[in-house]
Amino acid sequence: EWTCGRSGAGPAVVGVLGPWGCDPLLARALPDVAARLAVARLNRDHALTAGYWWDAVLMSEPCSTPQAVAGVVSAERYASAIVGPLNPAACGAAALLAAAWNKPLVSWACGGADAAAGAAVTLLRPLPAPAAVLHAVLRYFRWAHVAVVAAPQDLWVDTGLEVAKELRARGLPVSVVTVAGEEEEEAEEALRRVQRADGVRVILMCMHSVLLGGREQKVLLEKAEDLGMTDGTFVFVPYDALTFALTKLRLAYDAVLTPNPTQPRFHHHHLPHQVHPLFSTIYNSIYFLATAVEAARRGGRWVMGTSVADHARGFQLRGFCQTFTVDQDGAVSVPYVVLDTDGKGHHLWAVYGLEPGTRGLSYRSHSPHWPHSSSPATDAGCWFDSGAICNGGERGGGGGVVEVVMGSAVVARRIQQAQLMKGPNKIILTMEDLTFINTCPKTTPIYPQTTQPGFTPNSSTCPKPARIYPKPAPQGDWVWLKKFPGDQHTEVKPATKLTFCKLRDLRHENVNLFLGFFHDCGIFAIVSEHCSRGSLEDLLRNEDMKLDWMFKSSLLIDLIKGVRYLHHRDVVHGRLKSRNCVVDGRFVLKVTDHGYNQLLEAQRVPAPPPQPHGEGGGARVGVVSRVWPRGWGLMGGTS
Repeated sequence: EWTCGRSGAGPAVVGVLGPWGCDPLLARALPDVAARLAVARLNRDHALTAGYWWDAVLMSEPCSTPQAVAGVVSAERYASAIVGPLNPAACGAAALLAAAWNKPLVSWACGGADAAAGAAVTLLRPLPAPAAVLHAVLRYFRWAHVAVVAAPQDLWVDTGLEVAKELRARGLPVSVVTVAGEEEEEAEEALRRVQRADGVRVILMCMHSVLLGGREQKVLLEKAEDLGMTDGTFVFVPYDALTFALTKLRLAYDAVLTPNPTQPRFHHHHLPHQVHPLFSTIYNSIYFLATAVEAARRGGRWVMGTSVADHARGFQLRGFCQTFTVDQDGAVSVPYVVLDTDGKGHHLWAVYGLEPGTRGLSYRSHSPHWPHSSSPATDAGCWFDSGAICNGGERGGGGGVVEVVMGSAVVARRIQQAQLMKGPNKIILTMEDLTFINTCPKTTPIYPQTTQPGFTPNSSTCPKPARIYPKPAPQGDWVWLKKFPGDQHTEVKPATKLTFCKLRDLRHENVNLFLGFFHDCGIFAIVSEHCSRGSLEDLLRNEDMKLDWMFKSSLLIDLIKGVRYLHHRDVVHGRLKSRNCVVDGRFVLKVTDHGYNQLLEAQRVPAPPPQPHGEGGGARVGVVSRVWPRGWGLMGGTS
């Protein structure tokens, strides 16, 4: 019990609850050592020991779910607060009991339906919800269709069921939840079920990671290789890495992407090579609890479960291998990285980063290595739009429902049309979305020269240069704008939208990303990702840039990878030249202008006559822009 209230020192005993006695791999997390290290540090920290001195006790959680639920009951006698349980099936009982005892419950496995139902009034979450982090990664790549394969132990079966429920609650179609043990026949049966399911992109593996000695995952991945499922058709994601920071990496598979909390180097901590990285999560959870307890004590509240949960907000703490930030709403922010191999060795490299408070991923030092340069196909963006209705791809079964199916098709088409014009997945951008910088330069105007009202340089429809941003220049992400030939484009034709949606789904490190259409002021243009080094032609003509053969060969390999990916996706470039290859700030070459001929044809715009390479002209106008919280800002110029 908490034996002191607002002041005075008393004991605070933390019970660390987990399957330490029945799961050999989790026992390698050395929970007793992690807990003793945490309380030893706490008792030396005068800022956190003004009210209490800390101690820890290890409590075993049975691996059988019914016994794990019953085992929570014993925590009342031994602990003032509980770290655990690990089995999400025991979370409901643990949350209710902790609320009845008014004791803090610190668990990274709990917080889904129990928190939503209001039962977990004393629950503290020391990590972001794994399903939320996973959803952010899936949203970036637009992989909606997920299958869950779990190890046969109750802990992993219940984890798989819980994460499937949470992903479905976020609108994603989780079509398969199955079990695979250590036998090859079990792995093959589970993978065959995934193959028979419609459109699965991602296989979420709820089991011990092969990096840490997980036998089930090793057998599953090797069988997937035998079945030809690691050729880029599927992505395998280990679930357990979402709950700890990897400290030692020994082995990886080419088709595996691993979202994982980032781990800055802290040289004053030394752990043996075989320690399970859950060690750091246990340590961080105890420190997280102590910080919330001290916040409640300093706030003049009696220290109990509800007051500690209320004060688990608005602070930052340095954990074992990362820094945690908790906002005023109690949401924990931890930076994550997506790890992948380079296809050559056994090491994992950070290829993407997911920073707190952001919706998308950012590139890191290495590029993702897709098997055969092919990533899985993408799904419709409406799966990740909470206000949209998305079709699961089911077909009608007979003539009796033809009328209903036809009516649904009309409704779906109207919904799709609305989504093209508004919402986070919109592709049709207007002046309300873009704010031009230096919109109307004297040498190369980007607006059409016309006498029609509303499209003249002095019209209020197109902003004047004098009314653009004052210095200092605004901050944001730059993008390119490429204008279609012609002066007037009154509409975006349906065939153009379909063609562009296909092109926008192309995701590759060496293919420039299409972001949308700009259609306003009589201008019709493609909005695409901006690359700060300009085109390959610019780079080659820059006499100040010394390019050795190794650097040139690297650019050439990037070009080959990009074109190979386009051909794999049945996209014929037809305009490949140095001007249509752009180079970003990391000197990574990206192919651009792909699909331009198809877009011209779909929009029924005559293709401009071919010009000798190097000749100028006003037909091709490039515009640079910056992305804003309220929209997009653009700066005009020629290219």
